[in-house]
Amino acid sequence: MLTQRALLFRLAQLGGLFVMACLGLFDLANGMASGGDIALLQVLSAVATAVVWLRRHRQGSKRLPKVAMALAAFSLLLTFVVGASSGYGGSYGLAEAVGLLGVLFVVSRRGDPQWAVGAVLATGMALGFLPLRSGFDYAMVIVGLAQGLAGTAVIGLGIYLRTLEATRLRAMDAVRAEQRAEFARDLHDFIAHHVTGIVVQAQGARFIAEQDPKRVLLALEQIEAAGAETMASMRRMVGVLRDPNAQPDAPLTPLAGVDELSPLLEQFTSSGGPLARLHLDGSTEGVPVEVSTSAYRVVMEALTNIRRHAQGARVADVWIRRTPDWLLVRVANDGLPPRAGTPREAPGYGLVGLQERVRAVGGRITAGPGIDGGWVVDAALPLDQEVTR
Repeated sequence: MLTQRALLFRLAQLGGLFVMACLGLFDLANGMASGGDIALLQVLSAVATAVVWLRRHRQGSKRLPKVAMALAAFSLLLTFVVGASSGYGGSYGLAEAVGLLGVLFVVSRRGDPQWAVGAVLATGMALGFLPLRSGFDYAMVIVGLAQGLAGTAVIGLGIYLRTLEATRLRAMDAVRAEQRAEFARDLHDFIAHHVTGIVVQAQGARFIAEQDPKRVLLALEQIEAAGAETMASMRRMVGVLRDPNAQPDAPLTPLAGVDELSPLLEQFTSSGGPLARLHLDGSTEGVPVEVSTSAYRVVMEALTNIRRHAQGARVADVWIRRTPDWLLVRVANDGLPPRAGTPREAPGYGLVGLQERVRAVGGRITAGPGIDGGWVVDAALPLDQEVTR
């Protein structure tokens, strides 16, 4: 089934063919500028131009401008042959003129830039010299100049549409690049969270193996489930990173939000982390999706950092408070804050990714030691973009 755009394109093609057919009948009725076999060649030249602009050409086609140059050379040769003969006075070929305009349009719109310049110049010359088949008087020279101006306008239209499409493609590439960066941050957030949990569970299982074997089996089951979920997330994310046009078996952007924080905190506690408690002040109904998912990821990254760096933490408190204009997120723990200069295995990108994500929705985020000890992460996410302006 044709789309609306494709239907309009087909209708435009049919309209162009109808105009060429009418002009062709006019040319035949008024007699061609030359007779015999040369007149037949003029008709074939007009038909050849229609064949060129009727076809769909891919962007940057190298074949298109080469064919256009061949047609232009053939048309110029016919003009020279007819001009050298004595058969003036008939129609010079209005149908062919319209066909050459169509060729100019598709070449400037779709042709390979390296070849298109030469093809446009050659086709423009063929179009401008075409009226000289009917004579070298001032009227025909003026008609040739008018056709040259028409050709210039057609070339401008083709270049304009080409520029519009190039701008659209660049914008789409920028969106894809931004989306890939978003997926990369998601990959870090989700996978780091699960892998850290697996490491903690494995370390705990090693210590309780001799004391309580049954708890080891439970820990191994949790490790297996977390590992399977991690691998599935990695496959989906990496698949999208490799092919932005792929359709994974899950939503491209994870839709976990503030309503899914309770399962996240339960999983955090059950996997060997400190006791995680959720404090909700206000309704989460109607929170914008981008705000809700950003809040979820702030909590996830903060919990991951608690696992990694909060020494001796027993409790992790998560507060979600909704005001008329803001969604406020706080994650705090009672452990020892990371000491300055403490060596780390690798530089972390979690907080940097959170800062980028929160700034993207117009919010603010801070992290630092709490008044009563521990470490506190605060984020303020606007529910309405107008409040940040």
